[in-house]
Amino acid sequence: MGEKVDVVIREAVPKDAEGILAHLSSTALETGYMTMGEEGPGITVEEEQEQLAKLYESDNNVLLVALIDGKIVGTASIHGSSSPKLKHIGEVGIVIAKEYWGFGLGTTMMEELIYWANEQSKLKRLELTVQARNKKARHLYEKLGFQLEAIMPRGVRDNGEYLDVCLMSMMIGEIDETSRT
Repeated sequence: MGEKVDVVIREAVPKDAEGILAHLSSTALETGYMTMGEEGPGITVEEEQEQLAKLYESDNNVLLVALIDGKIVGTASIHGSSSPKLKHIGEVGIVIAKEYWGFGLGTTMMEELIYWANEQSKLKRLELTVQARNKKARHLYEKLGFQLEAIMPRGVRDNGEYLDVCLMSMMIGEIDETSRT
């Protein structure tokens, strides 16, 4: 484990749009773990601002940002569908700048997402995909209660190589909240 850093974690607001897009663009090039590459997010600052504003109207979507000295160094999100038959499922995504790996930031952000999901009443299932080779991320998700559901052969292609992807899930309302730190 690395040294401690002072970090602020809060819900994203429209004025964070530029910082979020810059964070996603830079982290997309740090590892081969993201589905995005050098093409970047493919969205304008104005479009991101509109999306962030809509998050507050939704009961199954949230985007958290982690800031160190005012700079966004991490994002964690739950994206839920607007379809009535799928509205109870939230897709989890998390992106931490490589420079801040090993500080426990991923754990803290995931715990905050799980807490948020348990506090609001719409979501009953969280799910995520992670490359099978990303052992640290898989360990984190398992530690927090996610279960492996499937391994999808050739789930992603990176630098011409097909890689396996794991589908993991957690049922909301079935975890022990006393374990939250």
